[in-house]
Amino acid sequence: MRLRSGSDPDHLLIEALSLGFRRRHVRDKVAGILRCKVKRMTFRGVNLTCMRRWLRAVRLAVAGLAALIAAGNHAAARSGWGERSVEAIELRTARHPIMAIISLRNQRITVYDAEGWILRAPVSSGQKGRETPAGIYSVIQKVEHHYSNLYDDAYMPHMQRITWSGIALHGGVLPGHPASHGCVRMPFDFAARLFDATTMGIRVIVAPKDIAPVELTHPALLQPNSDPGALADARSAEAQEFARNAVQARNAAQTAVREAMRAMVPMRTAQNLKLRAEAQFAHAEATLGSAISAETKQQAERDKAQALAKMAEVQVQWDAAQADLQPKLDAATSAHEAAAAAETALAAAAEAARQAARELEPISVLISRKTQRLYIRQAFKPIFDSPIIIKDPDRPIGTHVFTAIERSSGNTNLRWSVVSLDSGRPPTAIVEPYGRTRATSVGNAEPIPTDPDSARAALDRIVIPQEAMDRIAGIVPRSSLIVTDETMSSETGKATDFVVLLSGEPQGGIKNRRRTPTSAFRYARPRLPYWRSPFGKSFFSW
Repeated sequence: MRLRSGSDPDHLLIEALSLGFRRRHVRDKVAGILRCKVKRMTFRGVNLTCMRRWLRAVRLAVAGLAALIAAGNHAAARSGWGERSVEAIELRTARHPIMAIISLRNQRITVYDAEGWILRAPVSSGQKGRETPAGIYSVIQKVEHHYSNLYDDAYMPHMQRITWSGIALHGGVLPGHPASHGCVRMPFDFAARLFDATTMGIRVIVAPKDIAPVELTHPALLQPNSDPGALADARSAEAQEFARNAVQARNAAQTAVREAMRAMVPMRTAQNLKLRAEAQFAHAEATLGSAISAETKQQAERDKAQALAKMAEVQVQWDAAQADLQPKLDAATSAHEAAAAAETALAAAAEAARQAARELEPISVLISRKTQRLYIRQAFKPIFDSPIIIKDPDRPIGTHVFTAIERSSGNTNLRWSVVSLDSGRPPTAIVEPYGRTRATSVGNAEPIPTDPDSARAALDRIVIPQEAMDRIAGIVPRSSLIVTDETMSSETGKATDFVVLLSGEPQGGIKNRRRTPTSAFRYARPRLPYWRSPFGKSFFSW
């Protein structure tokens, strides 16, 4: 280990740590703590004896950490276990993911495409008192290199946000039990892989137990009346045609204006000559009126006659130039009006194309037994809500997430899958937070398939109004229908899809979020990539 000379003892110790530790998470954590300490302590006004005592204590702590590293670090071992426990489907080619299900009991995330699961990995969800709330979410923001604005600037790589209050999926250390402040930590490599595979709006379900979607059919599960993709293509083609017409009209208007400008040159020349002749005529008349001698009067008469002749000649030129200019001015005016009309038509066609493109976005429908209403959102915006009839409204209906998946080959109809959520406890069981239960005992168990009969029974009780049916006639893959006893969470809002929380499950991860109004202004200082610890203030608690 080679150290630079000329540094004070504190900085030598920090450099020794950075060079000596080979376990990055411990190295960065210790180096970050010591660096902050050294920045706060200077030799001016500080007792040197106290400083030496502090340095001795630090060296003893470092020695203890080194021994811990040599013996094997529990959290690091767990993190390595997390990386080795990542699974990917190998029997078929994975397609685009449409859903991620996180099991709080099993501490595992499973990612599904239209045919089944494609990726699995262990996770670490919220610790006791800060539990990740079970419920229905979607990815509303993706940031590859994110730093927490709630928990000491903690590094959260490949962050995929699911609530604006701060719950997200991101890479992190897995100690083998729930340990976060409400986020869902995933193995670092897996988080990067999932970040690259997902798109905004992908459904994320946090379930008390590990469940798997099953395919089902039911008359209430809508099918598109038309192909929205074909309509979007047609609207796009029309917009392109209108754009070409607008360009042509704009070019024609510019050409007509140039022609009119050229035609104005002879007229302006004739106008200037006419003004000059009129001035000469006026001068001749003035001279004639004041002349005394006969010779002067004769000269004035000649000048006056020449001026009159010039005025007549110039008038003929001016009339000819005016006759040539007027049609070109009319043509320029017509071309300008045609260009304006083409621009208006282009704007209308472009808006129609954008609307058709928006209709390709998945639609989310929420039916709440608690409010007896139906809500529709698309592209993270509310578009419709209305009362709805639920038969036997006082009887629980459960929470079910129906997802439209890609059409079968040669079939124009959508397929539907369902995931049903429940607490996994008997109705009289006491709700307790998910604690430090190890995930290894159940982490390898296969997910439990959803019971399709309960989902069909829920759909049997719903009567969707025709107006709502018309609003969702252009349903596309990845659209969803949520039927639940709950109401939408207050987390549902601007730039979100529906957020639904299971009321019978712990929600400490949302209720106990630390919110700082000035957090948006915390990153004015430059980051220090080497010294910054990726694990926040406390190694086992962020």
